[in-house]
Amino acid sequence: MSEMSFEQMLEESLKTIHNGEIVEGTVIDVKEDEIVLNIGYKADGIISKNEYTNDSNVDLRDVVKVGDTMEAKVLKVNDGDGQVALTYKKLAAEKGNKRLEEAFNNHEVLTATVSQVLSGGLSVVIDEARVFIPASLVSDTYEKNLEKFADQEIEFVITEFNPRRRRIIGDRRQLLVARKEELQKALFERIHVGDVIEGVVKNITDFGAFVDLGGADGLLHISEMSWGRVDNPRKIFNVGDNLKVLLKDINGSKIALSLKFEDENPWLTAAEKYAVGNVVTGRVARMTDFGAFVELEPGVDALLHVSQISHEHVDKPSDVLKVGQEIEAKVVDFNEEDKKISLSMKALENAPAKEEAPAEEDAE
Repeated sequence: MSEMSFEQMLEESLKTIHNGEIVEGTVIDVKEDEIVLNIGYKADGIISKNEYTNDSNVDLRDVVKVGDTMEAKVLKVNDGDGQVALTYKKLAAEKGNKRLEEAFNNHEVLTATVSQVLSGGLSVVIDEARVFIPASLVSDTYEKNLEKFADQEIEFVITEFNPRRRRIIGDRRQLLVARKEELQKALFERIHVGDVIEGVVKNITDFGAFVDLGGADGLLHISEMSWGRVDNPRKIFNVGDNLKVLLKDINGSKIALSLKFEDENPWLTAAEKYAVGNVVTGRVARMTDFGAFVELEPGVDALLHVSQISHEHVDKPSDVLKVGQEIEAKVVDFNEEDKKISLSMKALENAPAKEEAPAEEDAE
C-alpha cells in the first residue's frame, strides 16, 4: 500500500461541503465589502456585502471583526475563483422567518425599527426577514403622513405568514385598539359626573372641541366653552392644549364636557352688580329690530330696547349703535330667576323741555 502524500492527507482531513449546507467559520479577514472565513475546508469562504445585508451603506469593517465566529450558508462550493461563496443574509432571513412563524403562531408582540416608508405602508426587518405593515394597519386612525414613522421603533403582531409568496404582514392597529379599550375601561371605572379632570385638545370643529381624556374623547361643545358667547372655537383653542374640564354628563361611551365651572358663574354676583338703578358699562354684542343685546361681562347679557336708546325716536338700533360699541346705561329691570336684565340709555339723558302752547288771545 503506497503512502499518501501530505497534500492527500491534508485533503482527507478537511471536511466536504455541499451547496445549501450551513457551515461555521472564523473571520480571518474583513474588507469594506467582503468577509473572509476559515470554514475548515480546502478553500476559504467569502461573504460579499450583498450577501451579508440589504443595507448598501454599511461598512463591513464596522460590524464584523477578525476572530469573530459566524454561521453562513453555502451558495457555491466553487465561486469560479476557487473559493466558497457564502451567504449570511439568506441564513439570517431563514432564521428570521422561523422566528416570525413562531411569533405568528403564538400571537406574540414584536418590536422592530421601521427600515423603509413605502407609499402603501411600512417595512420592518427582523433578523433579515422583512415584514410589511399596510397603511391601513399602521394606526387606529387615518395617518396621512407615514414619514413620521421613519426610523421609529414600533410594536406589531404578525397576522399573515406566507414566506413562499413573500407575504409576511404585520398589524400595529389592533394593538392600539386593544390598549385604547383597556384605557377606556379604566377611565370609565374612575370618572363620575361632576369630576374635574385633565385632558388634551385632540380636534377642533365649528361646533366644539374633542378632548382626549386618556382612554376616551369627550366633547366640549361650543356652548360649554365659556360663560360668555363663543363664535369660533379655533380662536380660543389649539390642538395640543392642556385643559382642566368638568365632566358634565356621561351617556354610555359619550362624555360631555364643560368649562363653565359653577363657582365662576357670573350670575352669582349679578344681583349686586346689576341692581335696578345702577349705572353700568357694556359692549353691544348683537342687534335685532326691537333692541340691542349688551354684554356686561362674559355670560351676562342685557337687553337695551329700541325705545330705551334715546328720548328721540329711533326706528332700529343699528341706526345709532354699532356691534362692539361700548355704551353706558342704567339698569331699569333685573330678573334673577329668568336671568334677564333691561337697560336704558335715555334714563341717563335729560328729558327735552316741553314746548309751551301759545297763550290764547283774550276774547274780544
